Amino acid sequence: MTAPLDGVKVVDLATLFAGPLAAAFLADFGADVIKVEHPAKPDPSRGHGPARDGVGLWWKVLGRNKRTVTLNLSDPEGAELLRRLLADADVLVENFRPGTLERWGLGPAELHAVNPRLVITRISGFGQVGPYARRPGFGTLAEAMSGFAAATGEPDGPPTLPPFGLADSVSALAAAYAVMLALRARDVTGTGQVVDLAIIEPIMAMLGPQITWYDQLGYLQPRLGNRSNNNAPRNTYRCADGRWVAVSTSAQSIAERVLRLIGRPELVDEPWFGTGSGRAAHADELDAAVSAWVAQRDRDEVVAAFEEAQAAVAPVYDVRDILADPQYAALGTVRTVPDEELGEVRMQNVPFRLTGTPGEIRHAGRRHGQDTDTVFGALGLSAEELAALRERGVL
Repeated sequence: MTAPLDGVKVVDLATLFAGPLAAAFLADFGADVIKVEHPAKPDPSRGHGPARDGVGLWWKVLGRNKRTVTLNLSDPEGAELLRRLLADADVLVENFRPGTLERWGLGPAELHAVNPRLVITRISGFGQVGPYARRPGFGTLAEAMSGFAAATGEPDGPPTLPPFGLADSVSALAAAYAVMLALRARDVTGTGQVVDLAIIEPIMAMLGPQITWYDQLGYLQPRLGNRSNNNAPRNTYRCADGRWVAVSTSAQSIAERVLRLIGRPELVDEPWFGTGSGRAAHADELDAAVSAWVAQRDRDEVVAAFEEAQAAVAPVYDVRDILADPQYAALGTVRTVPDEELGEVRMQNVPFRLTGTPGEIRHAGRRHGQDTDTVFGALGLSAEELAALRERGVL
């Protein structure tokens, strides 16, 4: 079966984390992604987080489906080899600080002179222009500056950051989408273009109408913990066995079912109960009612009762629950992937399914520079030339 991106060549120069993940999403659907790393300084994700037998596990996810080569781009010979590698490429993904590629003679003007069909995807903290453009930028800063952290956390607590790369992950999805748009535009125009993605922007796009609210009403989104100012009850609740469930009542009919289920039908008849904002104004009373009912039952009993009542509930899972859940198993959400170093490794599968041309994780992240000789040998370099370049620190 032909994958949607078969024949698309992607050169991935990026590190930590949005760029490499965007390239992985493209690789999942058949793109030939060539991951370029410095000969002496591998992608830092190889050393991030837990490792098994000295093998970094985060890299196994970020590096999936990619070929790996080493190349010193700051060396003139390395820069020239990159130009040769890009001569027939479709996409470049990079996240150097703005101005770095230009300093090496590898800016968009120079690369489009070599290959006018190239889509150059530039991911940075703050974008390619503006007063902050050359600042170092990471997802944590985007989570702070986007409005996410200000609206996250308990009302009397500090702004709260996520314990994982949320802004980077959202940016990776946005970047993969932007690449596909640019490739589609190239089908029409015949020429590539530059994608300028600032990590501070995609996560802001996920935060809903906060800017419009402020523009029209002067309203600032407060920190609400797990609650919502649009409906109630909406929270997490502790069960008798110490586990937790999350309840949502975005629809009026669901809210009514929840209150009848927990034996508090009189609250449904309150005049304030008829709107989401009215219920939110009485969140303390509603939370107390739901919490008292949930606290008397184990999690499985709570979930079963809510399902029978057709009310919206979900158990709060950790990874152990995810791996044992039959819905995730039916979707194929977790995939066991073959790996040369670890034998097998489980990770999240591609995040959606296509019936005709599904994506696939073919292998986990490969060793540093594993495919260097194969990739550059295909450009015509002999074994002797490769050895000499490696001796000089170019490869």
